[in-house]
Amino acid sequence: MKTISEIVKLGPVIPVLAFDSAEQGEHVSRALHAGGVKVLEITLRTAAGLEAIRRASELADDIVVGVGTITKPEQCALAKQAGAKFGVSPGLTKEMHQAAVDAGLPLLPGVMTPTDIIVALELGYEIVKFFPAQQAGGVPMLQAFHGPFPTLRFCPTGGITAETAPNFLKLPNVVCVGGSWLTPKAALAAQDWAAVTRLAQAASSLAR
Repeated sequence: MKTISEIVKLGPVIPVLAFDSAEQGEHVSRALHAGGVKVLEITLRTAAGLEAIRRASELADDIVVGVGTITKPEQCALAKQAGAKFGVSPGLTKEMHQAAVDAGLPLLPGVMTPTDIIVALELGYEIVKFFPAQQAGGVPMLQAFHGPFPTLRFCPTGGITAETAPNFLKLPNVVCVGGSWLTPKAALAAQDWAAVTRLAQAASSLAR
């Protein structure tokens, strides 16, 4: 089982994905992997989430599929059973932390404020998701966090684009970013999987 520290090193961008169907999820996951993306975050924002995780997990030996938008502790075990190798949540409670531990699901918890960060540190987290990144202060906020929390590392997610991602990735306390720009709605509607692969290739080549 890979740790969060190992997972975030597998690529500069973790695509944040929501699928209308498991079939769509399978096509997109394959296209992203063809573009060099090794880590996927498939969210539970749609009913297709768990089945999409199950299918994506079986595509290749080197693909690491995580479950996103965990908002209830019981979702940790369900996602683990579906094949998820890690979980991502927009926030963190002690109950959610314990549920992830009990399920054997490495967790990347969301934080937005100094209080959130202190709670995460008290629970032993060294890497967290900064969410919603752009709306919560973006690069300047992460720079400000570095002073009081010098050892903590972030995966900022929310409102980040292909154009702004490099500004986040150059920060010393950022290990990767999460983003949905790799799967534009127009490409999904047209089933233009080649376009998704091209965006994945560009994202995978970003420096950090």
